[in-house]
Amino acid sequence: MRIPFLRGFWKLTWLEAKIFTREPMGFVGTLVMPVVVFIILGRALGASKPVATPTIDLPFNPAILAAILIALSAVQSLVAIISIYREGGILKRLRSTPLSPVTIMGAQVVVKLVFTVLSLSLLVLAGRRLFPGVMQVNVFSFTAAVLLGTFSILSLGFVLASLVPTARFAQPIGAIVLYPMLALSGLFYPLDRFPRALRELAYLFPTTHAVALLNGVWDGSGWAAHLVNVAALLALFVAYTALSTRVFRWE
Repeated sequence: MRIPFLRGFWKLTWLEAKIFTREPMGFVGTLVMPVVVFIILGRALGASKPVATPTIDLPFNPAILAAILIALSAVQSLVAIISIYREGGILKRLRSTPLSPVTIMGAQVVVKLVFTVLSLSLLVLAGRRLFPGVMQVNVFSFTAAVLLGTFSILSLGFVLASLVPTARFAQPIGAIVLYPMLALSGLFYPLDRFPRALRELAYLFPTTHAVALLNGVWDGSGWAAHLVNVAALLALFVAYTALSTRVFRWE
């Protein structure tokens, strides 16, 4: 008897959530490390005063860095888990069940997004408790921007997960691809100061547009001033998703 879509989806999602909590790199990297980085850098950079205050000249925004690290950690975990599943034959067995590919992959996405929200909640709580005045940003708008960025970055993660040959290569290949994207995102160094070739390359990465949108939400200019970045995040999501569906290997 065919398993109803929602029943199968939620069962698989719950199973993936339990597996995720047992996987140290994904759980700690997504839920714990970004908050630790935010607290350490916030103290080191003098974020006991409001980060959003124009008179404070910080080299970058620790909260936005932590938010992007949450997304990148989720992608690292995704790539590792998919490669382990493929190498162990789990993906092949899942593919042979009545569950559709959308259900199987959708469960992975939902788990990553749920833990992204949990990590952001910890980030906000830490910011409001330890750095009074830091988290004056609209939390709902900031969370929505992080989720959109994470959604787009995860689509690139599926491309990587499609191409990584074995589990032992998952972490190094993920790091080689993902963390240079952070360096080119404009968070640490203005994009207009990069050589033209690097600027054009940076615009192909969702991290660049996610950072621009998050900065806009943080400084009060809002979503309306960053519609180009929103459109880019959606376009990159569609493009990377289309690519991953063509190259994804179940075994």
